[in-house]
Amino acid sequence: QLQLVESGGGLVQPGGSLRLSCAASGFTLGYYAIGWFRRAPGKEREGVSCISSSDGSTDYADSVKGRFTISRDNAKNTVYLQMNSLKPEDTAVYYCAATPRGRTMLVYEYDYWGQGTQVTVSS
Repeated sequence: QLQLVESGGGLVQPGGSLRLSCAASGFTLGYYAIGWFRRAPGKEREGVSCISSSDGSTDYADSVKGRFTISRDNAKNTVYLQMNSLKPEDTAVYYCAATPRGRTMLVYEYDYWGQGTQVTVSS
């Protein structure tokens, strides 16, 4: 059974950092492009970052460029999202997703989704 499990969310003060993990089971993550998405209360799910399966190339939403870094460790079948300089507007449920197609920030291109992890940025 193909499964993605996110972890690492929590409550952090503005300016703080968190590292999210996305662990895969039932398939080899290295063959898939992986995306991180988030959904804030009352808003649509949006793409945050993605990383290719082939050359490790990445994309970021403008709102997180320079603050977030996506990376992958294929040996551990895990993808990470390092989030620094967090802002209250980063508060959301964060999801990872996998696609056998090329990296993209388009929600509908992703076939497999995790259950999400809550990130709350508040003082």
